[in-house]
Amino acid sequence: MTAPLDASGSVVAVSRSARHAFSKVNQPEVRIAVGVGVEGDAHSGAAVQHLSHRRPAPPPNLRQVHLIHAELFDEVARAGFTVNPGELGENVTTRGVDLLALPRGTRLHLGGRAVVELTGLRNPCKQIDGFQDGLMRLLVGRAADGTIVRKAGVMSIVLVSGLVRADDPIGIELPVGAHEALVPV
Repeated sequence: MTAPLDASGSVVAVSRSARHAFSKVNQPEVRIAVGVGVEGDAHSGAAVQHLSHRRPAPPPNLRQVHLIHAELFDEVARAGFTVNPGELGENVTTRGVDLLALPRGTRLHLGGRAVVELTGLRNPCKQIDGFQDGLMRLLVGRAADGTIVRKAGVMSIVLVSGLVRADDPIGIELPVGAHEALVPV
């Protein structure tokens, strides 16, 4: 069960890559599909597709759609880095939604039909420094209480299929009851 819908943010860009590459290419639109993720993306599928997570019997794919908030790009720009939508491997770049503060199970309504459910945080990997040396230190830090803060976006599964485009609105539907913080998946 979920709480009422709160419309607050928007989609900045949508991206995909048919091959396992660090960055993804911006598209006019992407189709996200239940049980798959972003159609035509190397990370789509019912089982984990990430090269570092595959095994003889891969687990269910809780990383079907990767979302990053564009405000992160603004933050790293102040430190001298230039990062554009899709370059950190995300499928959906957002603005106006504090993705990292949302609880597990939050549903994001993307555009007119598509719905994804947040499953966890992206755990930043060393490929980030391969993309731009020194960037990783800005994407992983420590809070005042010493806990690790991961800023490289959130992962989700698809609940309702649909097309997603830049400038689409994002609605937020919080889970009812006690909220569970996002952890890496």
